[in-house]
Amino acid sequence: MAAIVSDALCRTAIAGAALFLLWAVGFILFAARPAPENESRSTDAIVVLTGGRLRLQSGIDLLREGKGRKLFVSGVNQQVDLDELLHISGNASDEAAYWAACCVVLGHEADNTLGNAQETARWMRGQGFHNLRLVTAWYHMPRSLLEFERAMPDIEIVAHPVFPEQVKSERWWAWRGTAMLLMNEYAKYLAALARPVIQWGKSVEVTASEERARAEMRR
Repeated sequence: MAAIVSDALCRTAIAGAALFLLWAVGFILFAARPAPENESRSTDAIVVLTGGRLRLQSGIDLLREGKGRKLFVSGVNQQVDLDELLHISGNASDEAAYWAACCVVLGHEADNTLGNAQETARWMRGQGFHNLRLVTAWYHMPRSLLEFERAMPDIEIVAHPVFPEQVKSERWWAWRGTAMLLMNEYAKYLAALARPVIQWGKSVEVTASEERARAEMRR
């Protein structure tokens, strides 16, 4: 009996170590600084996910450079209008206001990355657009691409990561704040990755429960 328990503990320890190693390798790959966007062609739309001044500034710069026909900003607070958003982000110049008046659309429905993807998908289909340039922070890009590709499998997405100065993409392990941010974002990415499997499991469980209930009623 003792030998069986010892063998089970050994197998559990090996499995745990293997899972930790897999998690650690995945995290190191996740935390690696991506190459800057180098796709020069234009897309139908530029999509900015709220969460930092640099994202909106980059989106407006891309719009000014002709990289997109319209700029969609997803996840804007319900109480914030376009003029206030430009002021908050430091883009309150006359030139920025001109571009905003003609070509910037705000989305107020989303409050997380999944919501960003769903909100953007509805807007893209309403516009009849077929491709977009996605602007968000580099550490947020993997999860954003995952959600956007699920919500819009028929839309071509060009990643355009931005690099906020306060998040250290080089030697991130030496900066506690950055390391914690990356670990938190990695956990969210894994949760998003696993969500379809979890939902499938729940649907199977509900179906089985309903079948058991029907069987009990037939008795």
